[in-house]
Amino acid sequence: MTFDDLGLAPALLKAVHEEGYTSPTPIQAQAIPLVMTGTDLLGGAQTGTGKTAAFTLPLLHRLSFGRSAPNKFGNPGVRALILTPTRELAAQIDESIKTYGKYLQLKSAVIFGGVGMNPQISQLRRGVDILVATPGRLLDLVGQGVLDLNTVQMLVLDEADRMLDMGFIHDIRKILVHLPKQRQTLLFSATFSDDIKQLAQSFLTNPKLIQVTPANSTVQRITQSWSLISREKKKQALAHIILKNDWNQVLAFTRTKFGANDVAAYLEKQGISAMALHGNKSQSARTQALAEFKSGKLRALVATDIAARGIDIDELPHVVNYEIPNVSEDYVHRIGRTGRAGKDGYAVSLVCLDEEGFMQDIEKFTKQRIPREDMPEFGPVPGEKAEPMAMGRQVIWGGAGKAPSREDMAAAGKAARREMMQRINTRKEGERAAGGGRGGNNGGGSRTGAAPARSPSRAPSHAPARNSGGGQPDPMRTGVDSFAGRGRNPNGGGAGRGRSGGGGGGSNGSGGGGFGGNSGGGGNGNSFGRSSNGGGNRTGGGGSSDRGGYRSGR
Repeated sequence: MTFDDLGLAPALLKAVHEEGYTSPTPIQAQAIPLVMTGTDLLGGAQTGTGKTAAFTLPLLHRLSFGRSAPNKFGNPGVRALILTPTRELAAQIDESIKTYGKYLQLKSAVIFGGVGMNPQISQLRRGVDILVATPGRLLDLVGQGVLDLNTVQMLVLDEADRMLDMGFIHDIRKILVHLPKQRQTLLFSATFSDDIKQLAQSFLTNPKLIQVTPANSTVQRITQSWSLISREKKKQALAHIILKNDWNQVLAFTRTKFGANDVAAYLEKQGISAMALHGNKSQSARTQALAEFKSGKLRALVATDIAARGIDIDELPHVVNYEIPNVSEDYVHRIGRTGRAGKDGYAVSLVCLDEEGFMQDIEKFTKQRIPREDMPEFGPVPGEKAEPMAMGRQVIWGGAGKAPSREDMAAAGKAARREMMQRINTRKEGERAAGGGRGGNNGGGSRTGAAPARSPSRAPSHAPARNSGGGQPDPMRTGVDSFAGRGRNPNGGGAGRGRSGGGGGGSNGSGGGGFGGNSGGGGNGNSFGRSSNGGGNRTGGGGSSDRGGYRSGR
């Protein structure tokens, strides 16, 4: 089958041929005809198989045969709305629309936070047919009364699993209130859980389901491996891999913003050009980092999961999981940055004992055994054991085997909080010594006067307790951008997504030691719509006003 067989408008075919495409991918071959008929669709395929073109081409085809109705301002109204979880993905989709639709008389615009709002308002007032947006900025513009969505005919949710997850569902529901009930709705993603499918059914009408590859699988052309590494030697191992193999373009993933900055700084000291990419960076800094990485000016890009969804980097050869995601779906999206469009790719995971259980979960999720290739010089030291991790407002267990007791989990969380406070105080002392400069957030901004870099580590589970609540975030261990409340949590610190149990640690204002909030005992907490209950009383402790970058980068 060729694109000529799909019945697309001649202007679209001309643009597609100019890009060098002749045959559609499986997801494109199945989705394009269905979307062209106006059918609601739930589409899933491996990352890197052309999902973006699978909805942009038929969307452009349908809009090319009609005209926009005027909105309440008397201007041409928005006819198609595409929602994405990240700014980078929104910009990429808008670029694809402009590429495929360059011979059509259609206007598109992209809006997201982190940049000025006035230019976006001016563009909307001139009228656009296709709007690509992130939910937060879209709701801001609707709330200010400068955007009318009553003329939308097509709604697309890209990376639907993350868009519909607990962190975004409330925004999505608010947006749906402003849309006409009679519309076509499309959801596309690389992974679909049963919960996501059930949730999607609530606002799709008789949708067709396309799953062109086994659910939650990874691209076959990606060579995967993992190594068991000492938690204190991860940075050295990463630099060793890059230098020994002479890798010139490496995308490394961390769980936290603080960790991304720390690793990028270490690589720079080793003579490897590197930058960090995460939600605390300004939009201009994020755009610059991606541009320099794509052009080859940067050898390494160290990113949180904000970069894992839909970012298309031509012929990216290497992905490294510097820290293993506690959500298995994120592994599929991370390594899907390589091995795209029929190219070979390599994905390496550096696993410490604290994350061995996460790696086992990933193998079960992807239904494969990933080869283990250890590097003895960087392996765990004698006596090194798995320890709990402080993730957001909770303490989770990622090691293999049975989790420690609730008391040990709580003690580990308290020790991690003390360690974090020591780093904050050290950083502030360094700032004063350097002339009182402001170093910004622990998760981003300037590194001037920052505390000495160190690899992610946690205090041992036998660390002494002190009179403060559990679950205080540690910038080195906090699950930013990867949704802190979704890890395996058998004991302590709030509810998790996977295997969970009760235990202390609440959210700010409800006990459990939030930043600058209440400390002590447990209290009630609510993380991304999931309540966590624990014993203890609210004691009203102090805490730090430095927020260190523990919020999700939404």
